[in-house]
Amino acid sequence: MKRFFKNVREIAIAGFFALLPVYILILIIGKAWKSLHSLGAGIAGIFGMPPVRGIGGGSIFTAFLVIALWIVCGFLMRFTFVASLSRAAEATMSKYIPNYARYKSMAEEKLQHKVKVLDYTSALIRWQEYWRPAYIVEQDGDGNCVVFLPDVPETSKGRVLLARREQVRVVPAMTANQLDESLKKMGRGLCSGYGIHG
Repeated sequence: MKRFFKNVREIAIAGFFALLPVYILILIIGKAWKSLHSLGAGIAGIFGMPPVRGIGGGSIFTAFLVIALWIVCGFLMRFTFVASLSRAAEATMSKYIPNYARYKSMAEEKLQHKVKVLDYTSALIRWQEYWRPAYIVEQDGDGNCVVFLPDVPETSKGRVLLARREQVRVVPAMTANQLDESLKKMGRGLCSGYGIHG
């Protein structure tokens, strides 16, 4: 029974730390909204704006203030001094907030429709009697390969292996980005879409 509670405690602590960046983000957004809401409510009161579809005038003006703040900060980022301050703040955030860089890159991909081009070669590596999808990161002239085995579905994590060229089979039918997308969907499309077989 003691071991059970110890396992539950460890799992709960791991879950807390995994969600810590989300808690911090919600806290920061809540504080920013609260501080701007009093200003937005004041502006709405001056103009006498009535509620729209159940949303108060103060909330509407607060949303406009947040968007205006984003635009102003976007313009300020064009100046070198402000951009260097932003980079310093990001370095501090990534130092103290676990997985900050990963969450930031995920947000950039979603918001800016950035697709990070993976410059690896898609491959299969012999794993006991099976073949596992992998990326060839680099290879030398002697037939040695550095291979990355991504975790599924979180493909940015995994293992790095050193393998011989005969243990690895290149998959020219798909790019590394296509393999990444398929692995994020638990491997769906590897056989049916790309005709990859073990």
